[in-house]
Amino acid sequence: MPNPAQRRFFLTRLATAALATAAGRAAAQTSTADRTLSFAHLHTGERLSVEYFQAGRYLPDALAAVNHLLRDFRSGAVGTIDPTLLDLLHELATRTGSVRPFEIISGYRSSDTNEMLRGRQAHSGVAQGSLHLSGRAVDIRLADVPLVALHGAARGLALGGVGFYPGSNFVHVDTGRVRHW
Repeated sequence: MPNPAQRRFFLTRLATAALATAAGRAAAQTSTADRTLSFAHLHTGERLSVEYFQAGRYLPDALAAVNHLLRDFRSGAVGTIDPTLLDLLHELATRTGSVRPFEIISGYRSSDTNEMLRGRQAHSGVAQGSLHLSGRAVDIRLADVPLVALHGAARGLALGGVGFYPGSNFVHVDTGRVRHW
């Protein structure tokens, strides 16, 4: 059981992380600047460059195009991608200075696909309640940013979860609680 000093230290760090996350999300969500993202899906070969936010609002047709591109490439199932995930990617591209499209390894994932991956890749890190299932996670890399730098930038944003998979050459980002692995 932690002593009172350890408990205070832990609670202070937790509160600081929560405030940083709230501030980061608020800044991303209150900016009215237009936002564009570019993607290259590594499994389907599809590419998309789309302005998804303009004049202070998300553009429904652009969001639909992103939903389609980030669909479960195994089953073809299309989910709804969380627009704040797009904002996170936009901020990540800005922070890294990347001019290349996000290379997509995995976006939305159907429950059948998720269970298949969990069964096939035991102990691989495929979560039963993965945020991929709700369109709140994406596995990415950027051709002009070293993977370790992309990982560091994503962690530095403190806008959600960040997973580092150097053996598979990608970084996982999501809009869940701030955590890293």
